[in-house]
Amino acid sequence: MEKEIINKVANSVLEVFDLEDYFPKQAIQSVDISQWLVEGFLLKEKDFRESLKNFDWSQYKDTYVSIYCSTDAILPAWTFALVSVYLQPYALKVVSGNKKDLLLNIYQETLNQIDFSIYDKKPVILKGCSNKPVPQEAYVLAIQKIMPYAKSVMFGEACSAVPLFKSVK
Repeated sequence: MEKEIINKVANSVLEVFDLEDYFPKQAIQSVDISQWLVEGFLLKEKDFRESLKNFDWSQYKDTYVSIYCSTDAILPAWTFALVSVYLQPYALKVVSGNKKDLLLNIYQETLNQIDFSIYDKKPVILKGCSNKPVPQEAYVLAIQKIMPYAKSVMFGEACSAVPLFKSVK
C-alpha cells in the first residue's frame, strides 16, 4: 500500500513574500553624462546644453532611467538636474545614480504602497532566491515592513529557511 505524498508547505499557513514579484516590468536604462563632455571630463556649458537639446530623448519613453557619469569629472550640481529636465517628458522615473540606486528607489516606493497587515500574526518567508537583480537593501526594507505584523519571518525557501525574526508573545 503506497502512502500518499502530502505537500505540507502548500497546506501550511506560511506566507511567502517575494520581492521579485515587485521587480519593475518596464525597461531600466542608464544615461552616462560623460558622452556630452569634452574628452569625457570637461563640461563646456554652451556645448553641453546644445548636445542635450539635439539628443533623441524619445528612446527613454516609458522606461526607468538612472543618470550617472562614468568618468571622474567634477561637475556642477545643476548637471544632473538639467539632464533630468530632458528625460522628464519621456521616462517613468529618473534617479541620479546607478541602476542599483534606481532599483532601490523603485522598491522603496513600491514597498511603501503595500498593506503589510495581511501578514498579521502569520509566519512569513522572505523569499531569497531571485532570478532578477533585486538589491540587497530591498530585503532590509521589506523585513522592516513585515516585522510589525508577522508572527515570524524566515529568509530563503520553505525547504531551507533561515529564521530572522520571531515576535514576542
